[in-house]
Parts: sequence; structure tokens; C-alpha cells
Amino acid sequence: MDQQTLIPHLFRTEYRKIVSVLYRHFGFDEMATAEDLASETFLTAAQTWGIHGPPANPVAWLYQVAKNKAINQLQRQRTFDSKVAPDLRVAALPEYDDIDLSLQNILDSQLQMMFAICHPSIPPEAQIGLSLRILCGFGIDEIAHAFLTNRETINKRLYRAREKLRAEKIAIELPPDADIDARLNTVLNTIYLLFNEGYYSSGEHQPLRKELCFEAMRLCTMLIEQERTNRPAVNALLALMCFHASRFDARTTQSGELVLYDDQDTGRWNTDLIAKGGYFLHRATGGDTLTRYHLEAGIAYWNTQPASNTEKWEHILQLYNRLLQIAYTPIAALNRTFAFSKVWGKQAAIIETEKLTFDDHLFYFLLLGDLYSDHDRTKAKDYLDRALALARTEAEEQTIRKKIGNL
Repeated sequence: MDQQTLIPHLFRTEYRKIVSVLYRHFGFDEMATAEDLASETFLTAAQTWGIHGPPANPVAWLYQVAKNKAINQLQRQRTFDSKVAPDLRVAALPEYDDIDLSLQNILDSQLQMMFAICHPSIPPEAQIGLSLRILCGFGIDEIAHAFLTNRETINKRLYRAREKLRAEKIAIELPPDADIDARLNTVLNTIYLLFNEGYYSSGEHQPLRKELCFEAMRLCTMLIEQERTNRPAVNALLALMCFHASRFDARTTQSGELVLYDDQDTGRWNTDLIAKGGYFLHRATGGDTLTRYHLEAGIAYWNTQPASNTEKWEHILQLYNRLLQIAYTPIAALNRTFAFSKVWGKQAAIIETEKLTFDDHLFYFLLLGDLYSDHDRTKAKDYLDRALALARTEAEEQTIRKKIGNL
């Protein structure tokens, strides 16, 4: 890896680790200090490596520089507290050697930050934004792009979230055992929303943002690697994401056009990820609680099975029926009608679909266009035209225009 790509790569992989440890060390009252020290570490690397070249072990070099900068900051703070403002009553600061950048402490710090960021008092959008910034190392421009907004909006959103963390005096720690399941639900929901932000991207040119999906999978894996958070629901969520990720390459063409499920080349499905999803789905069966993640993972599993499996759509429909009982959402109800059409035929599915009331949902009209295509092409085109009017991305427009052309 050449020097021009090395530092951006290390920023993406190591910034989140360094800043999590520094956050844990300085606390939310000194968030700006932690972020500044982490950023200065990479600025120092860019300046030094630009002259002398990168060191033999760039990661260890970054950790040592970050530790030195943190210790210097603590020394300056102590000097101020003892000589400049002796009458101020301040909280005791940790000892210098508590700045521990070992792999275990990095993992512990990131897990604790995850629970702090996903505190119930923080709005869901801000939880995702903070997760992308602190736990995933995304820049402000990248976060703004993911949310289809601008830098100013994201900066304001993150500022309000940070102020909330300070005002609520939220501790950077794993919750007690008695509270961990309830708090874990919020963490899992944030990871789920982060994955969906990438899987159903609203970006003009990217119907799929793989990097967001893979970051969600990485965060979920961290929970599984910690004994206290390795719960069945966590395994079910990771299984769900593995099954969806297995079809990434088949969801878009080389030109970026979106490929709907029935048109996907199953030869491009990733069998390793399907097997990995199966492994975590099996591990998810160890508990006595059935969650939405279990059911959605089951649906995603059957979606990776070949069309020749005659029981495939019956299983999917049954799972959707159960999902709507425990976690009803309009989108899940809409997705169920697609499975219903596979079991009972398109005409029966039209009745089920038209029971739903969607005024402005692209996939509702796209589904109706498909259901009517065999026996009423006028209605089919009308629905596809309505879907086209709601298209948000070039990929969606291309897909719908192709379907209209096929009529």
C-alpha cells in the first residue's frame, strides 16, 4: 500500500479505536479533547511520514504518538490545576499509564462507547451519526452523504447529541447485568438501522452502500465477541446481515443498475456468507425469546435458497405472518404480499396488496405493477408510472423503465 492510501486506510481502521480509548479516559466532558488528540495523531503521521516515510509498524507508531499526546495533555492540565488555578476544585484525573491501547482495552472501550452512544435519551438518527463518526471513523462529509444532507446539518446533529451525553452524565461503561438486555435492544436497533441505511441507500448514484453494511456487521461481531453481550438476538441479527450481504454482488449490475430479487443471478450469491449466516442463525436458537431478528433472519435464509425448493415460499410466508404478529411494520406487511403471491398466485396477492394503504411508497406501486402485468397491462403501466415518479435514484429509474419497456 503506497503512502497516499496508507494514512486514509489507517484513519478508517484506527481512528475509531484511538478515539474510543481516549473518550473512555477523558470522559464526555472532554470529548473535544479526545477527538483533537486523535486527529492530531494522524496529522503528525502525515507530516512525519511525508518526510521520513512510514515506520515499520505504522499502527504501533500511531498508538504510541496518541498515548504521548494524551499524557502531555494530562501534564498540561495538572500544571494548570496546581499552579494557575490552585483554588479550583477539579475531579481527579487518571494516572498517565492508564492510557491503555492494548487490543483488549480497545475492544472494551469500543463496546462501552457503543452502549453510551445508543443511550435511550439520544435520538435514533443521532445514534447512527455518532456511531459512524466515533465507532466507524467516518468523516463528516461521508455521514452527510449517507443521510443525504449537508455538513452543517450533520455537525449540528452531532453537537446536540454530544451535549445530551454531557447533560445526562451518561457513563462510558457496559450497563449492569440486570439492565444489559434492555439496553442491548437499543444497540441492536441502531446497528439494524445502520445496515438498512446502506442496504436501501438513498444516494443518487449508489443504491447499495456496502461500507455502511459492513460497519454494521463489524459492530455486531464485537458484541458477539464479548461474553456479556453474546446473546441469541445478537447472533440472529448478524445472521440476518450475513444472508443479505451474500446477495450484494447480485443486487446491482456492473453499470450500477438495481436488480430485483427475481432477476438476480444466483451464481453471484456468496456461499461463504450464506454458510456464515447459517452458523450464527443456529447459535441464535439457544435462547427462549423469539425476536424480530430471528424471524427476519429466517426469511433472509430462505431467500438464499434455490427456487427449486418447493417449500421455500411457504416457509417465508409463515415467517412473515409470525413477524407481523410480534413486530408489525407497514414495510413487513408489504414484503409479505410478495411472498403471498409466490404461494397463492398474483390475482390473490392483488387483493392482499390493495388492502394496504401506501400513498407514496415506490415498492408498493412497483409490486402492484408486477402483479397486474400478466392480465391487465394498462393497470400495470399505471402503477409502474406512479413508481417511476417516486424513484429517488438513477438505479431505481433504470429498473422501472426497463419493466415498463417489458410490458
